Amino acid sequence: MIEYENQMFLDVLYEDGLLISAKGLRVETVIMNLLKVYCDPGNLVVVMGATPQEEQFFISELEKQEVTPLPKVLTYDHITYAERESVYLGGGVMFVSATVIVIDLLKKRIPIPKITGFIVMRAHRILESCQEAFAIRLYRQGNKTGFIKAFSTSPHSFTVGFAQVERIMRTLFVKNLYLWPRFHATVNTCMEKKKPAVVEFHLELTTCMSHIQTSVLDLVHFCIKEIKRLNPSLDTEDITVENALSKTFHKMLQMQLDPVWHQLSGKTKQLVSDLKTIRHIIQSLFQQDCVSFYSYLNKLRDPDYVMRSSGWLLLDSFESMYVAAKKRIYNAKNEVDLEPNPKWEALSAILKEIYKNSKDTSHTVLVLVHESSTVTQLRNYLTTGSSKLLSQMYAKLIATKSKSKFTATKSGTSEAEADSEENADEEEMLTTVTLTQTMTQIDDQSKEDGDVDMEATFTQCTQEQLVGKHEPVIVLQQFKQDGDTLSLPNSLKLLHPLYIVLYDVDVTAIRQIECFQAADTVYQITVYFLIHGESVEEQAYLTSLRREKEAFEFLIKEKSSMVVHADQDGKSEDCAELNRDMGVSASATNSANTRKGGATVQPTVMPKVIVDIREFRSELPTLLHRRGINIEPISLLVGDYILSPEMCVERKSISDLIGSLNNGRLYTQALNMTRYYQKPILLIEFDQNKPFALQGRYYLSNDKSSNDITNKLQLLTLQFPKLRLVWSPNPYATAQLFHELKEGKEEPDSSVAAAIGVEGVTVDDDYRLEKYNSQIQDFVTQLPGIDSKNLYSLLDKGESLDNLIKLSQQELNAILRNSYSAESLYNALHTEVDSLPDDETIIPARGAAFSRGRFGRRGRGRFITKKKT
Repeated sequence: MIEYENQMFLDVLYEDGLLISAKGLRVETVIMNLLKVYCDPGNLVVVMGATPQEEQFFISELEKQEVTPLPKVLTYDHITYAERESVYLGGGVMFVSATVIVIDLLKKRIPIPKITGFIVMRAHRILESCQEAFAIRLYRQGNKTGFIKAFSTSPHSFTVGFAQVERIMRTLFVKNLYLWPRFHATVNTCMEKKKPAVVEFHLELTTCMSHIQTSVLDLVHFCIKEIKRLNPSLDTEDITVENALSKTFHKMLQMQLDPVWHQLSGKTKQLVSDLKTIRHIIQSLFQQDCVSFYSYLNKLRDPDYVMRSSGWLLLDSFESMYVAAKKRIYNAKNEVDLEPNPKWEALSAILKEIYKNSKDTSHTVLVLVHESSTVTQLRNYLTTGSSKLLSQMYAKLIATKSKSKFTATKSGTSEAEADSEENADEEEMLTTVTLTQTMTQIDDQSKEDGDVDMEATFTQCTQEQLVGKHEPVIVLQQFKQDGDTLSLPNSLKLLHPLYIVLYDVDVTAIRQIECFQAADTVYQITVYFLIHGESVEEQAYLTSLRREKEAFEFLIKEKSSMVVHADQDGKSEDCAELNRDMGVSASATNSANTRKGGATVQPTVMPKVIVDIREFRSELPTLLHRRGINIEPISLLVGDYILSPEMCVERKSISDLIGSLNNGRLYTQALNMTRYYQKPILLIEFDQNKPFALQGRYYLSNDKSSNDITNKLQLLTLQFPKLRLVWSPNPYATAQLFHELKEGKEEPDSSVAAAIGVEGVTVDDDYRLEKYNSQIQDFVTQLPGIDSKNLYSLLDKGESLDNLIKLSQQELNAILRNSYSAESLYNALHTEVDSLPDDETIIPARGAAFSRGRFGRRGRGRFITKKKT
């Protein structure tokens, strides 16, 4: 471990806290050493927030160090709940998802007092209503001695919102905040002791690329100016041209606009989308070749897209950009003259220089890029050459485009289909490519001449083909393979490259290389740093550094003035965060009379809500628990929440409601709830960041409208009069509503709730709905003249189906107490119908059974028509 890593480790080992470090400072090494300390059967440590790649990394590294027992991964896919209980009792370190640990804590499958502690990764994602926070709250309520150690490498996430870092620390039940920026004195000293040799290449943009960059900046300025003009009351302080070029700008802008998204005009929403498109243009300028970039601009000039855009495609700046992009393809005489990427020539020069200056011909050169498409592009460039590659791209994307359009028009094929065929022909994007390099002399000069011109030849090969070869090896690789942040450190340890070429710029990768040089190497690494000088690429890199520095300065200032309560860690019984039950328990405590002269106060019975296990992906179970309501998770066949023996709730978000109405699933759910419960409730819950109204467009297609939703809901209420619709603006309001609905109600029984819906099992024979066979009840409700008012009267007084047919219209009127309904039912039962065609017959449905008894459980049956064969 490096000195600063050792200090990080000691900080969190002896004191609980939240550790925030800069990206790339190898926090995973600190976490791995913590896991190594607690990998013992006498401990039980739960790790949350780790990705599958990180879990595999920790397990493999600890296995290399011969640590036993190794950490275990507990998920629904790998192990059942019965096996999980035995694994918990076995001790050690467990990688557990938040949903699994919450359910196990509520089910008492894990001994909470025996838990040694929690390790939380990606602590910036902790919110008071998420599953990780729910698990930590349950843990701290039942365990006052265990530790909680949280880690994060995203300092900027703690600067968004009011007192964000304080809120997260209260949610984590920690009192200490550890900050480790790159400019920390200890970190800086460690890096300076042993740092790599850096060779910077500030490349000049070509004239056409410079014109394109200027035009893109003008377009970004236009979109931002329009957003501010259309929304004068919107806080647009962070919406600047400089921030618009960063990778996280669109996510930050969407987060800022999401609460008022429904209040924005269609043009503003289109401007936000156009900003993302323009940013992709500037990225493509530096990463793609001139042919691919020109082809991409041609697709943007599609008339349909131009009409949908906010107007930036009609500006002179876009036209100037398009003309400059065309000049990279054709010269003044309209002849094909393809302009290579400036970084290509620089990369070739670097590889040639490395070959000449290296004493060991078997060295490894690692070339790092952002996108997998760049890996494929550089592979093709190094193996085929610049001229041949650009000629192939031109023939594929431009020369055949007019011919394909003509063929498509002639054959009736749409342009979209032609584009899909073109995309299908693209080569598979690769994340890693290995090449070997050889140099050959291209002139007849003598070897004594020091200026011999050499030509490099690159050949793609596999790892097996490298065995026994002494040529230099060039490895082309992404910074993050498949989104794995640890892929680069693993590659550095595996390859031990002597030379590293940063084809693209990434702050995290630079820090990871610095740490690798300081900790794991005995030789000096040479890093070649390629960047376009005075370009958007350079400015975006500098902006990311500046924003990280400002975020840490903000956190340092917040830490100096932060108010930390003495009982914030939750280890005392007076912790305000644990005791602020906003619902039942608080009201029950206040209502208890303490002036009874020493009389014993009866203990308060905590209310209980039975929750379906699938509902733990939402926020509502967490919020219910925070209101002092006990949560019991089980698998429910009917309903999502059981509030009382007679009250069942089916929760639907707007998107789920639309889908359930369209596929008929909601009808089945409503039918089951009304059959088994006296008070079925359909809860329609809105997003707290969206308008609390069924307005606007919920469908993307033009042939659908929001009226379809209301019409289907009306039909649902007509079909099920007992079904109650409850509207909630957000999960917080839903939790308060459930609290009020439960007041004075009997607590539900989990065994009964779990059995409901199982064939042959009923809720209670005293329930009126269960006195009649469900199939007969469904059949009778479909008869003319039968509604919810006279249904049970007919089922009570009608003896059987045969007897019903024998009743006169006057007798039916006495039963139904409505002459119109009696006439409709009588006519339906006695009016003769035309005979079926000769090729059809009536047969009983599968499983139908008939008897001449009353409307009881034995009387059920259906008929269907079938074609004769």
